[in-house]
Amino acid sequence: MIRQHESEFGISMMCRLLEVSRGNYYEHKRRKPSTRQQENEALTDAIKKAFEAEKGRAGAPRVTEALRDDGKRVSRKRVAKIMRQNGLRAKAAKKFKATTNSNHNLAVAENLLEQNFEADAPDQKYVADITYIWTDEGWLYLAVVLDLYSRMVIGWAMSERMTSKLVCDALRMALFRRKHPSGVIVHSDRGSQYCSHDHRQLLRENNLICSMSKKGDCYDNAAMESWNHSFKVEAIHGERFATRAGAKEHVFEYIEGYYNRQRRHSKLGYLSPVAFEAKKVA
Repeated sequence: MIRQHESEFGISMMCRLLEVSRGNYYEHKRRKPSTRQQENEALTDAIKKAFEAEKGRAGAPRVTEALRDDGKRVSRKRVAKIMRQNGLRAKAAKKFKATTNSNHNLAVAENLLEQNFEADAPDQKYVADITYIWTDEGWLYLAVVLDLYSRMVIGWAMSERMTSKLVCDALRMALFRRKHPSGVIVHSDRGSQYCSHDHRQLLRENNLICSMSKKGDCYDNAAMESWNHSFKVEAIHGERFATRAGAKEHVFEYIEGYYNRQRRHSKLGYLSPVAFEAKKVA
């Protein structure tokens, strides 16, 4: 502290206020930092940069993998310790309300996944859900379609109303990006939007197979619930959106700029969804 403020305040005054002798201060100033200290300082700078690149969304495991990709040999334990010492904590979790309305008389589909969220190739199993964002202009709803193979968000749509059109738009984006595959299982909850005539018709027209969770069982769509949790924690919690347009830009940046291309997923060997699919294709 004294060294940082030498140009602003007198050394004698600072030593007196901090109860440090001038002799000890000058001895400390002459002393060269140890190799370990220099390594820690360099590593701390690298950790801060990696944490900032993740916009405060990553904890020690993902920061460690980022450093290893840059050629740094470092343990997760050491990274976690330095992060704690510097107050670098990933955004914390928060409880959110459910959006599913399954109190309707629409037809429902059989649960074909049975909590098996594994896929050994793209376009075998999709999961879908709706989540929400509060803005000063009111609610904004986000429908998402996730490919279980790479956990990539392949389709999404936003609207101020939670309608069948919202989920259909998200599925249409997924089909367009995946070049209209057929025979894919599309799993969702029993919400009225997914049970609607429009959504079921869209599935039939594209030879997709409808699957739905049991009523009130969040574990039946656990992979999608996990994505919703990460999205809320990393992109929404702690943010305030003055307008729906501002929230839409923020969501776009998270999904297309960060999650799909940058966010490391432990299930994918700490690769991003895009990197995982590219590696498998190669």
